[in-house]
Amino acid sequence: MYKSLNWVRDMDHTDVQDVLNEGAKAAVAKRAVSLDDVDLKILRALTADARASSRQLAKQCGIATSTVLSRIRRLEENGMIKGYTAIIDHEKLGYELTVVVELTVSKGRLLEVENEVAKIPNVCCVYDVTGLIDAIIVAKFKNREELSKFAKRLLAMPYVERTNTHVVLTTIKEDFRELV
Repeated sequence: MYKSLNWVRDMDHTDVQDVLNEGAKAAVAKRAVSLDDVDLKILRALTADARASSRQLAKQCGIATSTVLSRIRRLEENGMIKGYTAIIDHEKLGYELTVVVELTVSKGRLLEVENEVAKIPNVCCVYDVTGLIDAIIVAKFKNREELSKFAKRLLAMPYVERTNTHVVLTTIKEDFRELV
């Protein structure tokens, strides 16, 4: 942005505070997206059917097609809508096993380990959590052999101290669409 930081020396304390406050305001503005009822209607309609046309969404939400398009564009730009995808039945693809793994990591290395775990193809979710463990991983496998290799791979990773793997017996509900 600036070629050097010499410009800071010429500023007094209040000028520096103003620059910092503006930066903080911009950062908060990027993170916080204010949603109104129209945005929520659009998000609900998209989560029900992401293939719906703008015209269909407009009719469902009771607004103009141009409004739908501009609102969706704003939601995408603000990162509220990350992408569009199909909902897959993983069991029909052969992923018979779902596991929830509790992970304990050496101090100071948690993000490093979590980022490596997140790169493993079978991993669906990596959660940084509070409590006695450091992270929770949700992963899906086609068979016990794949699960065994995964568990051994986790334990062989540097800084992984301990894992505790839970095999899911029955999935009662697995649907993130209803949160809108």
